[in-house]
Amino acid sequence: MRVIDTEHLGRRRVIGCWEVDGVLVDPGPESTLATVLAGLEPDFAPRAILLTHIHFDHAGAAGALVKRWPEVPVYVHEVGAPHLADPAKLVKSATRLYGEEGMQRLWGAVTPVPQDNLHVLAGGETVLDAFRVAYTPGHASHHVSYLHEPTGTALVGDVAGVRIPPADLVAAPTPPPDVDVDAWNASLDEIAGWDPQRLALTHFGEVNEDIPGHLERVREALDEEIERTGRLTLEEFVVSQIAMLEEHTDLETAQVYAQALPPDHIWLGLDRWRSKTQ
Repeated sequence: MRVIDTEHLGRRRVIGCWEVDGVLVDPGPESTLATVLAGLEPDFAPRAILLTHIHFDHAGAAGALVKRWPEVPVYVHEVGAPHLADPAKLVKSATRLYGEEGMQRLWGAVTPVPQDNLHVLAGGETVLDAFRVAYTPGHASHHVSYLHEPTGTALVGDVAGVRIPPADLVAAPTPPPDVDVDAWNASLDEIAGWDPQRLALTHFGEVNEDIPGHLERVREALDEEIERTGRLTLEEFVVSQIAMLEEHTDLETAQVYAQALPPDHIWLGLDRWRSKTQ
């Protein structure tokens, strides 16, 4: 088991693709696919692709990988599966946010995954004889996590937060449109119930000590971000977030946090959640 640094926009520690016994978990965006392929053995062919959710920084390369290996199965939650088969709506929405040039630079091309390659999950399954699946919404309504039972490793996408070594700061990624804080806390309970030996984060790397403490820091980060979102404007929150990152770590690592977890996305996702619940 290892993490391949995709070196998103030329920067290390932003997005990681996990390779577990020939399975790729969250291969990242298509814009970094060449880096991922270069990190694999020359004769490597994936047994499967497991997606925690369909956000481009996690799943954008899935269609391109299927084009390269047409038989590879892709596992994804049932809510996300239709958007992999036909990503046009997602691409259109993201293009409004980033612009066409920004879309290409950040995420690259988004290629559909053929229906025949899709293996749809609801949660509660065991797949590939080794990966237990749990439905873990909160960050996204279509988020799942995988417990690799032979190693006790929970591959948790974004639900267990962002932590960029060498810093130990844990942040909660709350992008729009469907953050659900109550569901997120329940999902953290689900992960804790697995009693995993380690967590495999997409942003970034392995957590192998004090797993309960790490999960509690995700809850604390959610609470703190909710509080600041409630009293600060978007512009004030962005300034506050950048200052907090620079206070808690070195300048380069602060920039990695801000790239993996854009401060404006935190505010926008939680502001939308607040408008629906409070």
